Amino acid sequence: MCYAAVMASFLSNILSMFAGGSKGEAPAAPAAEPQAHGDCLIHATPIREGNQFRLAGRIEKDVDGELLVRNFVRADVFTSMDDALECTFRKARQIIDQNGTALFSDGEKSRST
Repeated sequence: MCYAAVMASFLSNILSMFAGGSKGEAPAAPAAEPQAHGDCLIHATPIREGNQFRLAGRIEKDVDGELLVRNFVRADVFTSMDDALECTFRKARQIIDQNGTALFSDGEKSRST
């Protein structure tokens, strides 16, 4: 299979997860309490893929009484839920620190990052 087809399939699978679709993969049960980082709240939501867990989560921030959400899914997979959770929180903190106020500056209620 060519690279473009593999990437298209991968992106389609990820997008279908956010749209409520599934191809045998399902979000893992919430296994950790949300963590605060700065003025954001991080939710780790690893996605079960067979015997592995894909790094996924969301970052929430209250802006003028409105909850803004940034979802993220990465290519990293882990054999342990604990490792997936730890790395998801670390990645979310990195996203927050690298983007600063720009992460929520567009005012979009929800989007992927």
